[in-house]
Amino acid sequence: MKTKNLAPDYKGFRSPPEIISHAVWLYFRFSLSFRDVEELLAQRGIVVTYETVRQWCLKFGQTYANELRRRRSRCGDTWHMDEVYLKINGKTHSLWRAVDQDGNVLDILVQSRRNKKAAKRFFRKLLKELQYVPRVIIPDKLRRYAAAKREILPGVEHRQHKGFNNRAENSHQSTRLREKKMRRFKSAKHAQRFLAAFGPIAGHFQLRRHRLLAGEYRALLQVRFQTWSEIIGVKLVG
Repeated sequence: MKTKNLAPDYKGFRSPPEIISHAVWLYFRFSLSFRDVEELLAQRGIVVTYETVRQWCLKFGQTYANELRRRRSRCGDTWHMDEVYLKINGKTHSLWRAVDQDGNVLDILVQSRRNKKAAKRFFRKLLKELQYVPRVIIPDKLRRYAAAKREILPGVEHRQHKGFNNRAENSHQSTRLREKKMRRFKSAKHAQRFLAAFGPIAGHFQLRRHRLLAGEYRALLQVRFQTWSEIIGVKLVG
């Protein structure tokens, strides 16, 4: 059942919602820094500091992302899972990610460990967020997945083979680009907070363009923009 859209609270902000939401969209949709967004706004005669843009993204990024998650249709029943290493303040962390068979990001979790306990925690987070059990899981060859699956998802088919998990591995590419642009994440909390908002917002506009005709792509993109306008509480012009 779809929940009612909760309009973002822009009370107390001097800039209009159109500018705030546009700045947040630019930052999470494209590989831009806060200073890049500041300059793009300045080109349009909108004078704000990069620190203001940062505060807007902290305030509204997750709010927009949460509503996008609530509005999306049920994802696929095949879950691809993979982890990559993140170097944060000289310490190694693991970014756990799950995507479905269509490439939709299901959830992410930054953890300091890469063991059975960490795998169980990731499974529980996925089940709590998605509210359904998958038909198949396709992880990498990390043994902890099998051990955790036996306890958390005992009746789910488990496939493991080289090449099966390319979809999850490819999903990490956009994270690597942003990590480089941001000159690495400042903390595990910073990485989790950014990626939790970045995934739903960027993914909402990243259509599988190579499988669509030009007209189909433009029509579908307009639908996505319409959904975005409803979420941010701003009527788009045109």
